[in-house]
Amino acid sequence: MNAEAPLVAVQDLRKRYGGVVALDGMSVEVQRGTIHAIVGENGAGKSTLMKILAGVVRPDSGTVWLDGEAITIESPQAARERGIGIVYQELSLFPQRSVLANLFVNHEPTRYGLISHGTMEAESADMLRQLGLHVDVNAPVGSLTIGEQQLVELCRVLLEEPRLLILDEPNSALNERETKRLFVVLRQLRERGITMLYVSHRLEEVFEIADRVTVTRNGHEVFTRDIEALTIPEVIEGMVGAHQEDLFPPPLAPIAGVKEQRISVQNLSADELRDISFEARTGEIIGLAGLEGSGVSALLGMLFGMQRAKSGKVTYPDGGGLPNSPTSAARRGVCLVPADRKRNGLMLEKSILENIAHVTTGALQTSAVWLRRGEMLQRANRQIDNLRIKTRSAYTLANQLSGGNQQKVVVGKWLEAAPTLVLLDDPTRGVDVGAKREIYVLIRQLAAEGRIVLFSSTELPELIGLCDRIIVLYRGRLVGELSGSEITDRALLHTINTGEMPGK
Repeated sequence: MNAEAPLVAVQDLRKRYGGVVALDGMSVEVQRGTIHAIVGENGAGKSTLMKILAGVVRPDSGTVWLDGEAITIESPQAARERGIGIVYQELSLFPQRSVLANLFVNHEPTRYGLISHGTMEAESADMLRQLGLHVDVNAPVGSLTIGEQQLVELCRVLLEEPRLLILDEPNSALNERETKRLFVVLRQLRERGITMLYVSHRLEEVFEIADRVTVTRNGHEVFTRDIEALTIPEVIEGMVGAHQEDLFPPPLAPIAGVKEQRISVQNLSADELRDISFEARTGEIIGLAGLEGSGVSALLGMLFGMQRAKSGKVTYPDGGGLPNSPTSAARRGVCLVPADRKRNGLMLEKSILENIAHVTTGALQTSAVWLRRGEMLQRANRQIDNLRIKTRSAYTLANQLSGGNQQKVVVGKWLEAAPTLVLLDDPTRGVDVGAKREIYVLIRQLAAEGRIVLFSSTELPELIGLCDRIIVLYRGRLVGELSGSEITDRALLHTINTGEMPGK
């Protein structure tokens, strides 16, 4: 062991999958006792690098160093024996087995030759407490929420006491409270000397938790720097080879002959909303901004027929009022792209073909409920081509796609229903920068085609870079509207956080 050397380093790693180059001379050094983030677009090589370190994939060439010694990691078991643990984004739990059984897979403590449940409970109690996971450890893990299951997965790896902990999107299913708790635990692990490799698309969180960042592009390292010496725009530029402002395409010329339509919201009130009034027209991208709990999500849900209003009036392009259900909304040309695509936007175990046909079938006005298979395939292939969904065929399962391509499928299934009103609830959440750029282009196209676009985002640069007007909600009230030169970082932040328009 060489205490002066980085805990782990890779040098000139190369890996091909057929004709696809996953790693093209990747080199990274990870210092002991640090949280080292790896960021990059889908296809930049992050996952392949993690799998090599975890013993799942063997590189074609290059060297992996551990404690200054060149090693070969032949298998996941060999990686664990060397003190390398990994928490994957996709869960690898046994749903029918108990929480305890999942925490001690293949290394159950025994007493007198029998598995000791008492020992398992005692050994796991402290780590479960640190993670804030207060569940029945004898219950099937499948009965827990996705966020709780992700914490069980993390706890399982931590109980093996790894020296190097690899975290691949560890909070993708966690809410804000659970994420904050996770970050407390990661900082405690760092203080105990555990080294972490942290992979995430969420750059704001990377800057919150990481000590150093390696930016990857096209299978190699672009640069590695201390977090204090970096800004988010610099990281984005390294990831995509362009400045942050270049991510947002300019407005497109409207298609000639499109009839102007509008939605009018007047004095709309509900449990979370009070007296909301605004109008939006075809060709506009209207931003909806506000802190969590401001009422933005409630407003979108109400416009899509998921929640009922207590008072007020909404007039849609077809002249009707609020839909009484999502099915009714879809049939009237209203679509909602949800923030949580995995729970609310996709059937993950179904193919692209079935996902894209799903909404169209439900929104058809004819009595022919079932589409012919050939027509379904035609629709799916049309959206695969139009949206440039990266897949081998329309029969690929949705859970086999990257986050960005999954989101394109969500959008594609609604485009087949030809919506007039498009509701976008944080549509780029959890996708990489390159996929975001493609979604931005699509949003511009939707507006140019004469659709009404209401766009919510937790990322202020998206609102500023795409929206014609931004409506700000604060504690359930509409407190102001920004347009044109008024749309600035300072003005938007001030209004979102104080509920008051700047200078008023």
